[in-house]
Amino acid sequence: MTQHPSTTVTENRKFTITDFLHDSRAIGILLLLCTATSLILTNLPGIGENYSQFWETEIPFLHSAHLPHSILHVINDFLMALFFFQVGMEIKRETVVGELSSPSRMMMPMIAALFGVIFPAIIFLTATKGTVYQSGWAIPTATDIAFSLGILSLLGKAVPHSIKIFLTALAIIDDLCAILIIAFFYGGQPKFTWLLGVAASILIIILVIKYLKSPFSRILYLSLGMVMWYCMYQSGIHATFAGVILSALLPIKKIPVYEKILLFPVNFLIIPIFALANTSIAINASAIANLTGELSIGIVLGLLIGKPVGISLGVYLMTKMRIIRSKSKPDWMLYVGVGILAGIGFTMSIFVSTLAFEDRSLQDTAKLAVLIASTLSMISGYAWLKIALKKRQVEL
Repeated sequence: MTQHPSTTVTENRKFTITDFLHDSRAIGILLLLCTATSLILTNLPGIGENYSQFWETEIPFLHSAHLPHSILHVINDFLMALFFFQVGMEIKRETVVGELSSPSRMMMPMIAALFGVIFPAIIFLTATKGTVYQSGWAIPTATDIAFSLGILSLLGKAVPHSIKIFLTALAIIDDLCAILIIAFFYGGQPKFTWLLGVAASILIIILVIKYLKSPFSRILYLSLGMVMWYCMYQSGIHATFAGVILSALLPIKKIPVYEKILLFPVNFLIIPIFALANTSIAINASAIANLTGELSIGIVLGLLIGKPVGISLGVYLMTKMRIIRSKSKPDWMLYVGVGILAGIGFTMSIFVSTLAFEDRSLQDTAKLAVLIASTLSMISGYAWLKIALKKRQVEL
């Protein structure tokens, strides 16, 4: 789902299917439709219970093979590994040849992203102090790249290129933080024997990439990736981390090939299916009442307040301490607006919600709070930036 800012199509060129596939607005709209569909089906009398139970359906032969054995677990543990593989390729490309390829380019979005992770976590932990909800501290720390860039793209050419690049870099680093958090805080107790299997798989993959130039090397690379995923799954570290490691081992020149292969299935199949499966939330009197509880308040305040405050403070410190030197004075209204958009947690926040709690009712409460906070961040971020850009045009 990692996307660059959507391409602006000139008037003398037709909008092609390739433009559509690369347009973050298309992905965002599809995710909204899937989420709305899932919420409606879940809450329809006579249908909702069957719809929710469908995702929990057990797949017997997978259970006997010690693999994710329900449809939901297959989506979250296996298919999402492909999503993280795609995200990992984006991170690697940007850090090697892209916008994060030099310390000076990386510094501001990196510090802003770190502050944008720390502040929501602090707000959440403060709001949930003394409760059983504290394991969900990472839920409000994530940013959904497709939605945040999609909303920004709706503002058109008025958005400075530097702001688009800043949000893209910020979201990429935020993804990396989320991946590391999931790997190290939301896995089980590591099992040393299976970790040796992971290490052995990595070593063999490196040798294959370096020395095997056969047409079958791609098949072998992916097969060994599956072996590594299985060892990672059995080790206790969340299996999706295998996708990130696999992408990190991939030579930079081969990344475009795999990105092209995964573009459609990840963005238009896996992530929509993830949204359908993970937003099956029953909205009843109990769920609405839970929105006033510590868990919901921590998530909403973390995303809606923690993200813009943390990101804005990070940028302020970088410029105030003159660690980052800029030819022109930063437009703080625009940076605050980007911080508000970063509060659109959606996919990653929902994913962390499923990992933070085993209790289904707590998962649903957390997911509903994420949806509310993300919607408010979309609306307020768009409105804020619209006003800021109009003010900027008047001043220019």
